Amino acid sequence: MTPDRLHALTSWHADWKGLRVAVLGLSVTGFSAADTLAELGADVLVVTEKADEEYARLIPVIGARLWTGSLDDVPQELRDFAPEVVVASPGFAPQHPLISWIRESDAALWGDIELAWRVRDKVLRPDGSPADWVLVTGTNGKTTTTRLAASMLVAGGLRAAPVGNIGTPVLDAVRDPGGFDALVVELSSHQLWYLGLQEGPDPVSPHAAVCLNLADDHLEWHGSFEAYRDAKAHVYDNTRVACVYNKADAATRAMVEDAEVVEGARAIGFDLGVPGPSDLGVVDGILVDRAFLEDRRTSALELTTVDELAGLGLAAPHIAANILAAAALARSLDIAPAAIRDALRGFRLDPHRIEVVARHEGITWVDDSKATNPHAAASSLTAYPGAVWIVGGLLKGVDIGDLVAGRGAQAKAAIVIGVEREAVVSAFSRHAPAVPVFEVDADETEEVMTRVVELAAGVARDGDVVLLAPAAASFDQFSSYADRGRRFAAAVRERIGTGAGDEHDAVADPSDPDHPA
Repeated sequence: MTPDRLHALTSWHADWKGLRVAVLGLSVTGFSAADTLAELGADVLVVTEKADEEYARLIPVIGARLWTGSLDDVPQELRDFAPEVVVASPGFAPQHPLISWIRESDAALWGDIELAWRVRDKVLRPDGSPADWVLVTGTNGKTTTTRLAASMLVAGGLRAAPVGNIGTPVLDAVRDPGGFDALVVELSSHQLWYLGLQEGPDPVSPHAAVCLNLADDHLEWHGSFEAYRDAKAHVYDNTRVACVYNKADAATRAMVEDAEVVEGARAIGFDLGVPGPSDLGVVDGILVDRAFLEDRRTSALELTTVDELAGLGLAAPHIAANILAAAALARSLDIAPAAIRDALRGFRLDPHRIEVVARHEGITWVDDSKATNPHAAASSLTAYPGAVWIVGGLLKGVDIGDLVAGRGAQAKAAIVIGVEREAVVSAFSRHAPAVPVFEVDADETEEVMTRVVELAAGVARDGDVVLLAPAAASFDQFSSYADRGRRFAAAVRERIGTGAGDEHDAVADPSDPDHPA
């Protein structure tokens, strides 16, 4: 394919017919890419190690072909297909044999986000323009902030949706016949690495973007912290209006300072301190905006109060920070403070995010299974200092020592789960030897949380909190962080019984896996 034809593929209405495109992976993202390309008239080959039965049935129905088998080497069928473009699902790491082969070939390598941007004009707004994009990333808090921002936009009268790594593929949203005014796109570092490969004349250019925070995570995918950081920084590329960053995280400020943005884009800071001009923050218990008003040198707009957030179960420090970040994104799209407050009043955190699953005999049992890395667990331990801490799982190449030496040293006790228990126990021995440590050596998934709760109940007393904040992924012993959280809640309820008379908050039953960061 000539560079001219590739560069011309910047619209749904461009000539995609007959374009040879290989799609790598057949999860939700892979299928949405294959379905989109088939609808455009491309010649589509899906290559995957294994395929869900329903997806495998649908691939020939949409007019694509499917190849399944080992991907330890480049399949001959893919070589013979000689793709002009390859759209890779975000699970394919840079060092994967297929990715290495593609990058050495003449084929263009895209992620699903670049493809969605190129065809975003299928459904237009009444003024003839496609929906604005707002990008959200960070080591932690992405999903909550994405949902918050989308809720605020909807409360302000816009047609908006949370999409991307949160679950709904962006490609499904841009093809929705109802259309949107704005899409709030959650992006993992994997997706952003692919976004960094863009070479076309019309790269992704969001209305606003935020990196919430940065900490060690997914080092096994990126190869180093520096590569992880560089991938995250792509969220700000070509931002048009607002680059929102965390004033309490110097790495996010540096990303904004180094970003290539559209002239006129502003840097907007947020944190829990008193805001300066062009910031959002907290003054005397009031969350305020000093960025999006004319007289920002001497004035501020009230968004909500800490007391009101407490009544909504949203006052934990890291959640309040997410609210400020989401509000900055919403305010960049002219959403009124009153609409932001209305959105917060109707907002509920997802299950498995600092969720109280029971209170019994003075002990509060909290499920924060979504804390799949040390940075997220630190936020939970900040909200519940002195808790009985349930920790461990797949550490993803991350050293847990700093977390144990810091917030972990304040724990009343540590209950260690997972196949990498030795690393966690060793960290406590080195950095927090005064904290009692209990190992759960159960091998069967069904037994793990029963033993956890038994140990926790033996340590916790009236006024204590038992906190599941593993600081690790779940796949060593559970099918997902949601499965881990559900089993914890079930074990708690089984132990305390159903007629105890204390609070037993319901836990939803989502099936989402651990999101990449």
